Amino acid sequence: MASLQDTATQIRRDIVRMVHAVQSGHPGGSLGCTDFLTALYFNVMKHNPSFNMDAKNEDVFILSNGHISPVFYACLARSGYFPIKELGTFRKLNSRLQGHPTTHEHLPGVRIASGSLGQGLSVALGTALAKKLNNDSNVVYSLHGDGELQEGQIWEAVMFGAHHKVDNLIATIDWNGQQIDGPTDKVISLGNIKDKFESFGWTTLEMRGNDMDDVVKVLGEAKALVGKGKPIAIMMHTLMGKGVDFMENDHGWHGIAPNDEQLAKALAQLPETLGDY
Repeated sequence: MASLQDTATQIRRDIVRMVHAVQSGHPGGSLGCTDFLTALYFNVMKHNPSFNMDAKNEDVFILSNGHISPVFYACLARSGYFPIKELGTFRKLNSRLQGHPTTHEHLPGVRIASGSLGQGLSVALGTALAKKLNNDSNVVYSLHGDGELQEGQIWEAVMFGAHHKVDNLIATIDWNGQQIDGPTDKVISLGNIKDKFESFGWTTLEMRGNDMDDVVKVLGEAKALVGKGKPIAIMMHTLMGKGVDFMENDHGWHGIAPNDEQLAKALAQLPETLGDY
C-alpha cells in the first residue's frame, strides 16, 4: 500500500498536469490542500467509492472553495470513485470534471455544486443536522479558503452552528494568507481567525497543513471532539503552491496554469509514485 506521502506527491503531479493540459484551472490552492485531502480520503474518513448520495452510515466531505477542484478530482479518482484516466478530461467540453464541481453530470463523490464562495459551511451544517435526525453517528467534514471568510454568509453559518450545537461537523480553514487579488491582509484583513471562531462558540484546533503527520494527528484530535456540544474548526496553515518551489506562497498561482517549461520544472520536483493517468 502506498504511503500517504507518496499518494500526495502523485496527486500534486496530477494537479499540475491537469491544469497545464487545458491551460486553465487553479493549481495554487490545490497544491496547498493536497496533504489534507489525501489524509482525509486515504486515512481518516469513512467513505464508500461505490457512492450513495444519501451517505447513510458514512462520513461526508463538502468542498466549499470549489475552485480547487483539481485536487478534489484527483483524490476521488485515486481512491476509486471513477477511473483515473478520466482526469485527462479536466475542463474539456462534455467532461464531468468541470472547473468547479457540479452535480448535474452525476460525478461520483460530488454531492453539491460548489464555487460560489461562502455557501459550503451552510450546506455542511445542514448535512450534519440531517445525520443527527437520522441517528447517524458519522462525521461531516468541510473545507474553506481563508479569503472565503470575507463572505458574510460564513459568519451567519458560524453563529447557527454554535447555537444549534452541531457537534458532528469538522470545518477546516485553509489559512494560507493568499487569494486571487493578493495577500488577504491587503484585500480584507481577516484578523485572528482562530479567536473569531472561538468567540462565536466553536472549538478550535490548529494544524500544520503541509506536514502529513500533523494533519493525521490533528484530524484524529478533531474526531475525538465530536459529540462534545460544539462544532469544531481547524485552522490549517498551508503554503499556496506547496511542492512546486516557484509557485509557493505566491498568489499569482491562484488561477494560472504553468507553461511547458514550468510544467517540466514542476514535474521534476514531483516524482511519479503511483503512475500517471
